[in-house]
Amino acid sequence: MPECPELHLAGRYINEACGGVVFSGGVERSAVGRGPEVPFRSEAYRISAASRGKELRLTLAPLGPGAPQDLVFLFGMSGSFRLCPAAQLPRHAHLRFLTRESPPRALCFVDVRRFGSWRLGDAWQPGRGPCVLTEYQAFR
Repeated sequence: MPECPELHLAGRYINEACGGVVFSGGVERSAVGRGPEVPFRSEAYRISAASRGKELRLTLAPLGPGAPQDLVFLFGMSGSFRLCPAAQLPRHAHLRFLTRESPPRALCFVDVRRFGSWRLGDAWQPGRGPCVLTEYQAFR
């Protein structure tokens, strides 16, 4: 099961790989994904990530009018994120964010075992303590 360091690295990967990338459209969900539909659509938005313990939060921030949308992910046993060509999606890409460039790429939440999930909103799980990586003094 992905632990705190793996989620921290996943957040760094997303921020580095998607830092200057503009995404567009809605969020695509596979029929077998274990999370809700994401009611977000924008002509241009950016994605950033933050982690805390065993959770990772994505923020979808529109570049024009509109409110940001936050999603909090639990990776389960095999969840991860991958930025790949949209024409070559991984088999178990349960949530997809498409770039505006041509040819488009997709940031995908990939979860082979389907134990991972996501929920709408920016709140960490109730009772989630301080993060050992970013809030070490409070963690002690």
